[in-house]
Amino acid sequence: MSTYNENNSMRIRKALLFGLLWGIIPCISAQEITQPSTLDSGNTAWLLTASLLVLLMSIPGIALFYGGLVRRKNVLSVMMQTLFIVGIVSILWIAFGYSWAFDTSFAESGNPCAFFIGGFQKAFLQGIDIHTLTTGNIPELLFVMFQCMFAIITPALILGAFAERIKFSGYILFISLWVVLAYFPMAHLVWGGGFLQQMGAIDFAGGTVVHINAGISALVMAILLGNRSDYRAGHPITPHNVPLVFMGTSFLWIGWFGFNAGSGLAADGLAANAFLVTHVATAMAAITWMAMDWICNKKPTTIGACTGAVAGLVAITPAAGTVDLIGAFSIGIITPIVCFFMVAVVKPKFKYDDALDAFGVHGVGGIVGSILTGVFATRFVSGGVQGALYGDWHQLGVQLFATAISILFSIVITFLLFKLVDATIGLRVDKRVEEEGLDIYEHGESAYNH
Repeated sequence: MSTYNENNSMRIRKALLFGLLWGIIPCISAQEITQPSTLDSGNTAWLLTASLLVLLMSIPGIALFYGGLVRRKNVLSVMMQTLFIVGIVSILWIAFGYSWAFDTSFAESGNPCAFFIGGFQKAFLQGIDIHTLTTGNIPELLFVMFQCMFAIITPALILGAFAERIKFSGYILFISLWVVLAYFPMAHLVWGGGFLQQMGAIDFAGGTVVHINAGISALVMAILLGNRSDYRAGHPITPHNVPLVFMGTSFLWIGWFGFNAGSGLAADGLAANAFLVTHVATAMAAITWMAMDWICNKKPTTIGACTGAVAGLVAITPAAGTVDLIGAFSIGIITPIVCFFMVAVVKPKFKYDDALDAFGVHGVGGIVGSILTGVFATRFVSGGVQGALYGDWHQLGVQLFATAISILFSIVITFLLFKLVDATIGLRVDKRVEEEGLDIYEHGESAYNH
């Protein structure tokens, strides 16, 4: 009898223990599921580094690259324009630009302005603190700064088209308005939930938002502002300091790894692929341009190789998250050929003064890269999206449509802003100022004092 009682008591205790565990385990699982995401220190460290690399592209990258290409009497004006952009765009981005591009409140409330504007609930970063996380489990404050660097580099590209002939006061007003009315809406359309993103347009790191947007605007500005007084079609004005151009190109090449490899917002295989294809396409483009320079002009020039490298960097940007080595090599060969033709043949024929080939390299390179993304995208990198080369012609159609919309949008906004600013405070410097140099007349300084 005692043995029976002991066995029965054991069974009761086991049943109670089983029941207790049966009730506790689901609670533990539920708690684990509902716990908030924790910060990923690896992704965070990488995005901090990537943000610094992208800033390196503007200062000193663009400042040195463009500064070396102009004449010595205008080098400081270009550097000053670049530095101003870093300051004003950072302020505008934090004030309302980030909210405009990435807030979703307008769409959620059914506001018709959601077509171009995300909303303003995150203006001055309201509701975002050091604990707020976003995609990749990184601090949203870090995502804000990473995207800020893209907003900075984009208008900096435009100034290459109208270098050596624009008033600093007019430039300040134009570039400030351009960032607000051209860059912020385009960032929303492509990256912040706008209709181009919803229709499946691929722009991994800025083919449409950055390069087409800036490059097309650069062409419009160059045409409307008019040629430099001593510009002669087919006779390029000699750069004043080629080593500065080389140094600027080096900073751009290095910084671009943050630009592209950081755009996946994680330290993972996609970032590694973006790093790889960015480098391969750029190397291929530099060699291709050098070869064409050698064939057509009888000499392989440093300026040519640097220009080719930049063209490769531009074109691989929208494709870096979806193409493999086949795409990288192809983009690196095709893009410099097209850009070289635009710079060496089309520009002299139509006699527009794109001073530092902002349109010929960034605009055309962005267009080529955006379209070729729809050709070479592969599911082995993208995870599902295929390009025309692999049988998906629909994606190529989407890329063509997004490219066309970006071109049209940039033309209209830039034209209207030019007319507005030119009619109020003016944009073109006086002939004497242009002849003597913007450094002395606009800034009271000289880059080289003897």
